[in-house]
Amino acid sequence: MSKHVDWLKVFEDCRENLAVRIQHLKKTPEPQPDLGVGAGGDPIKLVDLEAEKTIIEIIQQHSPSFTLISEESGIRRFGNNPDAFFLTIDPIDGTTNFVRGLPFYCSSIAVSRKPVISQVFAALVTDLYHNISYTAIRGNGAYRNGERIAPSSTIDLDKAVIGLDLNTYKIGEVILQVNALIQCTKHIRHFGANALEICYVADGLTEAFVDVRGKLRTTDVAAAFLILKEAGGTLTTPEGQSIDLKLDPKQKLKFVASGNPKIHKTILNLFNQGKASC
Repeated sequence: MSKHVDWLKVFEDCRENLAVRIQHLKKTPEPQPDLGVGAGGDPIKLVDLEAEKTIIEIIQQHSPSFTLISEESGIRRFGNNPDAFFLTIDPIDGTTNFVRGLPFYCSSIAVSRKPVISQVFAALVTDLYHNISYTAIRGNGAYRNGERIAPSSTIDLDKAVIGLDLNTYKIGEVILQVNALIQCTKHIRHFGANALEICYVADGLTEAFVDVRGKLRTTDVAAAFLILKEAGGTLTTPEGQSIDLKLDPKQKLKFVASGNPKIHKTILNLFNQGKASC
């Protein structure tokens, strides 16, 4: 198998085919039934399976051998040399939004030589509603529809827009961790597709995105993490440590993703202090 795969071409083919293949599955009078539970633990909808099938078909056209790490079907090996590439995918991030007709959902693909997040070297997060694709190749920057992007330089929380995912039944525990951040931030947002929200930080549309639930998986964010880093953003655990975890649909994490080091430090300080000091 050739190791010289044009991943940007793969990503473009995936984007074009995904947009067509899931079109007929958009909001219908009857809700989509659950089709079991995926490898990541979430209910599977028909759109998840259709998107995963489409991505696999396109990748096989360009690279016959690879290991798939999917939020839906788990770890699957293809071809004679499956360790050549590891493809970590979230076929549809924001499935609930999709099936309800809410215009915020995406697909993400991360390519690595080893199944760890630090080894991701090519990434796609594609907004399938607005026809916007974020891509990155390690060492070459991050792009939105071919135009280079950069994060925000805003450092004042009073002016910043901060994404914060509070979608958990353990909200009582989580709110204690983020209480100081909420008190010091004027504009809190959450749209329902975390990979795309991290890309919004990379693109300067928001200043940070925070998820301390311990619920999100590396399959959700592997592609978006590279895009943020290549754009020039800052990414750590809530304790300020670097993140280098296994790429696996069951591997969970917490993180703070910021547009610049100064606002990142401000957010981390609020976590460490445990009380508002705005």
